[in-house]
Amino acid sequence: MLLARPGPVAHRRTAMTQQGTGAQDDSAPGAPDTANTGAGLPGSGARAATVEAAEGDDESRSPETGGRRKLLYVTLPGCWGALIFACLSFTPSLLPRGGLLQGMICGITAAIGYGLGVFAAFVWRAFADRGPRRPRRGSWLVFLVAAAVLFVGSFAVGQYWQHEIRGLMGVTEYNVALVVLSPVVAAVMFGLLLAVGRGVRGLYRWLAALLNRWIGHRAATVVGWLAVAWLVYAVVSGVLLGGLVGVANSAFSVRDTMTPEGIQQPTTGLRSGGPGSVVPWESLGWQGRSFIGSGPSTEELTQFAQRPALEPIRAYAGLASADDSESRAASAVEDLSRAGGFQRGNLLVITTTGSGWVDPALVDSFEYLTGGDAATVALQYSYLPSWISYLVDQSKARQAGRDLFDAVYDVWSKLPQDNRPRLFVAGESLGSFGGETAFSGEYDLRNRTSGTLFVGPPNFNTLFREFSDRRAPGSPEIEPVYQNGRTVRFTNDPRTEIPPADTPWDGSRVLYLMHPSDPIVWWSPNLILGEPDWIGQPPGQDVLEEMFWMPFVTFWQVTADLPFSTGVPGGHGHKYTSGYVDGWNAVMQPTGITPEQLTTLRTIIEAGE
Repeated sequence: MLLARPGPVAHRRTAMTQQGTGAQDDSAPGAPDTANTGAGLPGSGARAATVEAAEGDDESRSPETGGRRKLLYVTLPGCWGALIFACLSFTPSLLPRGGLLQGMICGITAAIGYGLGVFAAFVWRAFADRGPRRPRRGSWLVFLVAAAVLFVGSFAVGQYWQHEIRGLMGVTEYNVALVVLSPVVAAVMFGLLLAVGRGVRGLYRWLAALLNRWIGHRAATVVGWLAVAWLVYAVVSGVLLGGLVGVANSAFSVRDTMTPEGIQQPTTGLRSGGPGSVVPWESLGWQGRSFIGSGPSTEELTQFAQRPALEPIRAYAGLASADDSESRAASAVEDLSRAGGFQRGNLLVITTTGSGWVDPALVDSFEYLTGGDAATVALQYSYLPSWISYLVDQSKARQAGRDLFDAVYDVWSKLPQDNRPRLFVAGESLGSFGGETAFSGEYDLRNRTSGTLFVGPPNFNTLFREFSDRRAPGSPEIEPVYQNGRTVRFTNDPRTEIPPADTPWDGSRVLYLMHPSDPIVWWSPNLILGEPDWIGQPPGQDVLEEMFWMPFVTFWQVTADLPFSTGVPGGHGHKYTSGYVDGWNAVMQPTGITPEQLTTLRTIIEAGE
């Protein structure tokens, strides 16, 4: 019998594995631990040598550890990547960050940098056709000195940038203790993510080694990775996300049976849940009862308008009002018609956020500017807050927005043209996403409404993206000009002239109100690997000029801004408050409203927040 003679490459790789030089290197992703696998099979010795070389075994099996991984071991390429990304994490994003949040961002980005550093070293070794080596003498000392200098310097500059952002937004809150503790938070976060990553890789290696007993090494590698990737996806999407949604749904559904403090069932037939209403008070839900039971009184409207005002009409249907979205829309419109909503001068259709929330400032401003000659209708489509609704079921927002407007339009369009109210559409955040779905484009909005106000639109909104992506050359993404502003316009400050200021804005007006510092408007998965126009162009008035795009880092910074988007003063982030006043004034063009009244109304709306 002839035995195959190993070639020079096999001899070289076998010698490398036998020397056992080098420390653990995480940059060899992928191959299973098969040193003791396949014994007694033909060619098992050559296979073991090849597998050990492929997985970077020289660093994973130091004599001191006897082949077992050191718990706290890190690689030099990975550490350089972690250091660079940790320093970059102190660069500014859209909103000011406290110490705790900064520490979390730093830890996450450092973990990403560590993984990229390890992967870069692995790719370089693949092209160089060699295995990992121990770092040269003094390499760790150079790294430690550089780390101390770069991290301290980046931390100091980062705090200066945070001071500048707070100044732009008028934020005075600053917790020195949490800022000092942020490096500790970063280290803990980095360690946790590194442990999770190694746990996943360890699971892969075990599975691949097990599969290698029955199938070839390459097949075992591919199948092992696919199986572990599927398992991680299943755990994250099914167990973690599914569990989060289940807990949130249970918690918010319980709250939906309660009534906010200070809210009473209406005694007027002009509100859902009141006398003669076809929608029971108990079915409105937490947010529905808050919407129906609040708002400016007739006396407050009269005082502002300086003339007799009407009591506004508000109609609403909660999740418990009907079994599906179409039936809820029909109930809300029936109650709107019963209360006389189609006989008012102005009719507003609002698509709510996930939990059925309607921003009080949005509706209150509308009612003040119309002198109470207004009717508003909305419905609930979920128990969950907007960000969870977006993650698990965007279709509910789409369906609710379409069903409600279609139900209103069906009744409104059959009225005599000279006896119809002006029909307006509005939505904030996820509500603008749902509100858009009732329309096919610019002309549909123009032909079927008297005006539209979409506020803080998420970046994934279909029409918002269409209008913004097809903007006029030279117009910035934070304030684009679409079709010369004939119907659709954008502004970040409706108190100023809305571009293009030198062009007539006739007919129905569609206005998008969005702040340059609103992370909900600018967040997108595309931030991971692509620079958006809004970063490369001159920044808005409340965004630091030093902000620039970095792969991975910018995405996590803007992602971390999302939960705190309303924790800033009005006029910044996702907090629009008094911006509704001037937004509605631009869209509706009410007669008889003076600049002094607008100033007064801004104060009223801000005080209500």
